Amino acid sequence: MKRDTTISICKGIAIILMVIAHAEAPGWLCKFIFEFHMPLFFITAGYFFSLKYLNDEASFVKKRVKGLYWPFVKWSVFFLIIHNWMFDLGILNERYGNEMGGVTHPYTWHQIQQNLWNIVTAMGGYDQFLCGAFWFFRGLFVASILYLIIYKVMDVSITGKAKKAIPYLICVLMLLLCGWKTYEGLKIVTLVQGGYRDLMGCFFFGCGFIFRQFVDSYRTFISRHYAYLWTAIIFGAVVFLFSKYLTANMNWRSTYTQFLSLPIPALLGFLMTYNISQWIDRHESWLKRSLTYIGDHTLYIFIFHICAYKVVSLLKIWYYGLDIHQIGCHMVIHEYSQQDWFWVAYTIAGVGIPLVLYWLQEQISNRIKGYRASSAAQAQ
Repeated sequence: MKRDTTISICKGIAIILMVIAHAEAPGWLCKFIFEFHMPLFFITAGYFFSLKYLNDEASFVKKRVKGLYWPFVKWSVFFLIIHNWMFDLGILNERYGNEMGGVTHPYTWHQIQQNLWNIVTAMGGYDQFLCGAFWFFRGLFVASILYLIIYKVMDVSITGKAKKAIPYLICVLMLLLCGWKTYEGLKIVTLVQGGYRDLMGCFFFGCGFIFRQFVDSYRTFISRHYAYLWTAIIFGAVVFLFSKYLTANMNWRSTYTQFLSLPIPALLGFLMTYNISQWIDRHESWLKRSLTYIGDHTLYIFIFHICAYKVVSLLKIWYYGLDIHQIGCHMVIHEYSQQDWFWVAYTIAGVGIPLVLYWLQEQISNRIKGYRASSAAQAQ
């Protein structure tokens, strides 16, 4: 059976948009992207949730641990270990930092230990300047397990035909909790950053599961009317209007107004991306193959795109004759960022370098396996 790569293409587009936004693209473009690109990842994750896990919770949790918690811990500890070394190399420094002027500092031995505890016990404590997107791992980990728990509780409590309403009740519950939280400025003290991203992530995760129930009818309608692109344009126009007049994103410090402004453009942004992905999936091309490959390997781009930016920062320093210490800027060099096109080079590097490194690692791994298999065969 031919593989449906639509969701992989969606994820490929979403990760490229994330890299563009982190590369300090023009302000209007960044605002547009922030309206929906992170919710899109939660929606695509929820798309694959199965009710079979209601009776096999252990398998679901194991998958989440293997796919989210373990990569987070492994790479957070790696960047924790090299943090001070990055200062010795000049990759990080105490002179240049983020757009708001904040900088990072070398860790003391006590800070290293505390960060290690935070990484393992709370999925926090990661290096903000090298792992700025790592909050997503915790957000999706918490959101998906929370969704399973709430669904399980409601499934036991609700009987009959009313069970069909459970996915909708969970989404409504998450919106009510997020509204209450942002309106009163409350925090979930047991979750790093207060829990807003985690709760909203649970809402979008649930939206993905609901969408899956109607995806065949939706795809049939879009296909029958050949509405892939014109619907995407309409959805994109609405998202753009929100980004211009009611700006919102999944910022952990979102206000009540920003919370109210997020769900509509986030969901329409997903449908826009999904429709475009459907259209791409219908045509065998290098674009389809490339986006599918990128979408299947978003983990490596999440982890390494900020480090990959440093290569382009060196080029920008040379081009403008800037202070070499500006390589420590997070995430990219801010000077001239709204005047030049270096964000395009940052995007290419942020996506391309992690994938090239992954490909090389795979080639080396395959050769080692082949060599071992050959040696074992000869030994017999």
